Formats: sequence, structure tokens, C-alpha cells
Amino acid sequence: MSVGESGGPLDWAAIRLVAFDVDGTLYRQRRLRGRMAVSILAHATANRTLGALRVLRAYRRIREDMAEREVEDFEPALIHATAAATGRPGRDIRAIVREWIEERPLSHLLACRYRGLPDLFDGLKRNGKIIGVLSDYPAAAKLAALGLVADHVLHAGDHGVGVLKPHPRGLQALMAAAGVRPDETVLIGDRANRDGEAARRAGAAALIRSSSPLDGWRTFARYDDPPFAALLQH
Repeated sequence: MSVGESGGPLDWAAIRLVAFDVDGTLYRQRRLRGRMAVSILAHATANRTLGALRVLRAYRRIREDMAEREVEDFEPALIHATAAATGRPGRDIRAIVREWIEERPLSHLLACRYRGLPDLFDGLKRNGKIIGVLSDYPAAAKLAALGLVADHVLHAGDHGVGVLKPHPRGLQALMAAAGVRPDETVLIGDRANRDGEAARRAGAAALIRSSSPLDGWRTFARYDDPPFAALLQH
């Protein structure tokens, strides 16, 4: 485990809210994207068009840029910018995103879920922790597909949030919904520059899933790693 500037091992006794990012944190994003690439290429071949693929590439690129610039009320602006970049009407952009980002991946998520998550969620509940989810994308259907249950679920497009991580507003809203303080909160994610920074700016702790140490951050590679040992003991 890398500790660095973040302090020592996490004091689970002081933590009341355990918040999770979703994409890349609860499931293997690379595996899912591989499966989806096969699906969308088959769709493109059958329909003799790369239109949907071009839209998705533009949408993701623009979304990342808006996260870096912390654009307020980003969703309408994202659709408008993607439409302008691809020459497609906004209704087409929304339909493609709904189909290929929100709906079609659901059937693959369970096969991509990280090992150990059900045991960790059970351990969190046994220890009286509140489980939260804070995602940049709609998350309720993904959680159901993953077979996981949280007490509070928010995503960046929800009313009262409207901005992507690393802006801390989403985590602040999640903490308010759970009735906890920042020093009683940890955000578990896979991107230090997004999840970690959102936690830092909100005054909460962060745990970053990473296969190698990251200077200045608490990290873990698996959900049965030492940082979670206290929660997994029966």
C-alpha cells in the first residue's frame, strides 16, 4: 500500500461513509471496452457505417475535456458540442449514448466485476458502514447488473451536482445525503486525478485502485488487500 502525503493506514473505526466510483472501480473497464468494441464493430459492419463509433469517440473526448475544465451544467453542453463535432443532431447523440454507454454494457458487467466486491460490501454492512456510489455516469442500473446494493447513489448529472469529478460537489452532496462529515468519509476510485482529487478537495480520505503505488495516495490492487482486512474479518 502506498501512503505518502495521505497519512497512515485508514482508520476504519472513524469512517461512516464508504463511497465508490463505478467505472474502472467496481468492474474491469478494459475488459468491458473490449467486449463493447467487438459489439460495435459488428454493428458497424452490419450497417455499413462507423457513425456510432465516431459519435462515441467524440463524446468521450469532449466529456474528458469538460471534466478537466469543470464545466457547470455539463450535460446539455456535452450533447451540443458532440453534435457540432460530428454533424449529427442532438437526438441522435442522446440515442447513441443511451444505447452504447448506458444500456448495452449492462449484460456484460457481471462478467467484468472485480473479485471480492460482494464480500467487501457484506463486510461494510456488518460493520455498520453507509455505502455510497458517486459516478460520472448514471449508476443505478449498473449497480443492479453488478449485483451490488448501495444506500445512496448519485451521478454527476443529478440535480444539485451538474459537474464532473474532480470537482468535489458530487461527493459533498453524497455526504450531505448520508449525514456524515468529510473526516468520516472515504472515496474509493481508480483515478487519482479525478476520484482522489475530488476526495481531497472535499476534505475526505481516498483509496485508489492501482496495480502499482502512487506517490501521495493510499492504494490497493484487490478488494482482499490489507487496507480492507479489518472489514473482511467475521
